[in-house]
Amino acid sequence: MKTIGQGHASGKIILMGEHAVVYGEPAIAFPFSGTGITTTVHFHQGNESWIESSFYHGPLTKAPHSMKNVTVLLWQLIRQFAISKPFYVTIESTVPAERGMGSSAAVAVSITRAFFDWLELPANQEDILLFVNQAEKVAHGNPSGIDAATISGTEPLLYQKGLDFQPFQLNMDAFLVVADTGHKGQTRKAVKDVAHLMDTDRLETGRRIRQLGQLTKQAQQAILLNQPEMLGSCMNQAQEHLQALGTSNYALDHLIETALINHALGAKLTGGGRGGCMIALAENEESGRRLQQILLDAGAQDTWIEGLGVYAHV
Repeated sequence: MKTIGQGHASGKIILMGEHAVVYGEPAIAFPFSGTGITTTVHFHQGNESWIESSFYHGPLTKAPHSMKNVTVLLWQLIRQFAISKPFYVTIESTVPAERGMGSSAAVAVSITRAFFDWLELPANQEDILLFVNQAEKVAHGNPSGIDAATISGTEPLLYQKGLDFQPFQLNMDAFLVVADTGHKGQTRKAVKDVAHLMDTDRLETGRRIRQLGQLTKQAQQAILLNQPEMLGSCMNQAQEHLQALGTSNYALDHLIETALINHALGAKLTGGGRGGCMIALAENEESGRRLQQILLDAGAQDTWIEGLGVYAHV
């Protein structure tokens, strides 16, 4: 056993397919190393295990209910590996919570990797997912598994209900800028409202959902063929449908419009919508960095940038 174990996990971005994925259409998600979570674990001199994070600092046994996904995971690791001595876990995060960037899955992946590192055990994705999926069930009830699978892997995934995740390569000459509106996303309400639209206007809503699915498939082709302009066009068209479905809001629309006015190749919301984050495609790093500043000046709470070239994730 090492003195200190360390684990890292990136956040995740849903590039295409939000909401349509609920109705059996495909979605694309990928690890986003612009944000991340690092966990360290070591033996604790005290007589019980401790957690240190921005949400809570104190004994494992007294952690609040809001951290149940973390505590359930830690007890699971204790049981699985028969850890009998107290430990000290430190969780440091730059993944904003409730913004659709996979914060809960990233925490679980980083904790699990830290324990495997501490115990000097090899950790493949299957091993990590065994633990992470349990924590995700606590966090989300009945998760699709796309957050955990994306964050514990290194490649983009095409996800469709009832089918296996399909990893594919990301090697595009472009940069993705992510901007946080500063408002929590309202995924559950947005999903419920789209379901209501499906009930009251099935023909038009169903058409838009199918169009979103088609655009996701076109976006995957654009990525595979290294065609940033085509991907940007798919993003713009997807945003029009998402807006029509009522999943955008003023804060998102404002940042998306700002990005497009300032020469982004494409821009749309990411995740559940009604707050949370938007994404914009920039043709190179220089224009991406410039776009970050423009979006901050326009009211974004925070921004991140990542190249869409060959991945070098841990």
